[in-house]
Formats: sequence, C-alpha cells, structure tokens
Amino acid sequence: MGLKLGKVNRGPHLPALVASSISREIAQGRLRPGDRLPTEHALAATFGVSRNVVREAIAKLRSEGRVWSQQGRGAFVAEAGNSTVLSIDHDALQKGGAFRSLFELRGILEVHAAALAARRRTKDDLARMQEALADMTASPYGSVQWLKKDLEFHTAIARATGNAYIVQFIGFVSEKVRESILVAGGSHASDEMAGATLVEHERILAAVRAGDPAAAQEAMRAHLGNAAARAGAYGRGAPPKLTGRRKRSEKAPSVVSAL
Repeated sequence: MGLKLGKVNRGPHLPALVASSISREIAQGRLRPGDRLPTEHALAATFGVSRNVVREAIAKLRSEGRVWSQQGRGAFVAEAGNSTVLSIDHDALQKGGAFRSLFELRGILEVHAAALAARRRTKDDLARMQEALADMTASPYGSVQWLKKDLEFHTAIARATGNAYIVQFIGFVSEKVRESILVAGGSHASDEMAGATLVEHERILAAVRAGDPAAAQEAMRAHLGNAAARAGAYGRGAPPKLTGRRKRSEKAPSVVSAL
C-alpha cells in the first residue's frame, strides 16, 4: 500500500492525531476502499503509541464512517462517499489558511447565534453562561480547565438559541479549535490577554442578558476576531491589539485560549 505513516508528536490528543494521520493516507489514496488497516500492534509501533490509543483512533474513524470493522478480521477502509459525519483534519488546521477558514465558519455560526440567544435566552441559559464564565475566571488562563469552561460558555450561548442544529455545529467547530490549540500549544499568553478575553466574554453575556441582539452580535464578532488573532489564525506576527484590560494574578501556562 505504500503507506507513509510515522510517529506522531506527543500531546493531549494522541488518538485524534493518529486518526488524522490515517485519514490523510485515505484521502491521498495510499489506503483505498476495501484495504485492511495494519494491526493494532503494527500501528502502535509505527506511531510510537499504546494500543489503547490506536483503539481510540480506530473508534473515531469508525464513528466518522471512514473505516468499518469486522470481529476477528480487523478494520477496513470504507467505500468513498459512505461517511455522513463532518470531520476536519488536524494536520490541515496547522496551516494558517485552514485555521483562518475555521474561524470564518465560527463567525458565520456564532455571531448570528448570539443574536438568537439574546432573543430567546431563559434564566437557566443565563445561569449556565454565568457559571461557565465564573469558572473561567477562577482557572489559570489558558489551562485545560480554562479551555473546557470557555467551550461550555460558547455551548451555553448556542443552547440559548433553542436550535439543536446550531448547538451541534457550534459545538463541533469550537471543539476542533480547542483541540488544535491544545495540540499546537501557544506562545503569546499573558495577563493582559487573560483580562481582555474575560472582558470580551463579559460583554457577550451582558448583551445576551439585556436581550439586545445587535449588541450581542457585535460583542461576539469582536471576540471572535480577537480570538482568531490570539490563536495565530493571521500568522505569527505581532500579537493582537487588546482592549478592555483586566489584570489576572495567575501566571499564564503554555496553552492559549482562543474560544
């Protein structure tokens, strides 16, 4: 089959990285429909990971419709066009253009969602947003916990729209952004960026709470533009210009939030 698999960089999302590498082999035709994948043992040795990581990667590919499994025989590449699940290649997102495009998609989805949330939010929705923001404030900026609560804040905005499809798509896109940040790490974290990010979220929440769709859209648009710059979607030049500073006492770890 002429595979070009190799060891993946160590990181918090090894199964996703392994799945991404196999997906790339399929996309580039080195693994064709009907081909059987190497054994778990062989894949583990090739990638330099445990067999449990390989199992999780195969399960991910199976859920995406890229491979199918048969007990006792192994995993096989699915026929082209069989996948009905949206997927995004991690390696592709390491390229500036693709990452920038992902943020453009976020803008299309989340700016409008913020307006709908301002019109439809309930007390419970607002409580979920407030709780997520409070947990962000209490977490070290850019940590895994910060990123988790950041994602929960955006998910709460999506849920407030009352549209299950918006929740599904925003959750998927935001999670891909979060995974890419965790895999790539960050280099511009600072107390200034922490304060600016929190203020941006506070403005979104205030607009949604006030029931002001136009203000919610503007606050979300500004946040996503700044977030894209912080995540390096526009290149690794000068850090973005920050406004609404709010000092944080925690030292910034290596991972940068961009949600």
